[in-house]
Amino acid sequence: MLKAVIIDGSAVARGLLNTVLMDGGYDVVGQAHTCAAGTALLIKFNPQIVCINRDQIEQDVPGVEAMRRQWPKALIFMVSSEFDAATVQKAHAMGINGFIVKPFNAGTVLKTIRNTVIAMVKRQQKAQEESGGQEPAAE
Repeated sequence: MLKAVIIDGSAVARGLLNTVLMDGGYDVVGQAHTCAAGTALLIKFNPQIVCINRDQIEQDVPGVEAMRRQWPKALIFMVSSEFDAATVQKAHAMGINGFIVKPFNAGTVLKTIRNTVIAMVKRQQKAQEESGGQEPAAE
């Protein structure tokens, strides 16, 4: 079961996304209202999925960039009710893997995460094939 952390300033949004993820079979190991508090959860639980509200990302760009460096295998999703081309482009440059739209539609959220996980696995398989099929060193 994949572990997830939710970082959002809104307790209501955290609760709703928590329900969607848990109902979808994910293990939500922690919730935080700031990137700093979220980082503590990442250190403690080492989740595979991190959902961060756009406001928290914009308030703590260095914190999110540090998360990306320290947990390079984690899938980071930006959560927001509004996405424009500039925001998406900037988020991709920061290493954001996907986008979850508010208000949450459970099927769409789970499909977005599933498709991102599948794409990441395919990229890793392709990279392994191109490197001669050697397994990466264990962590």
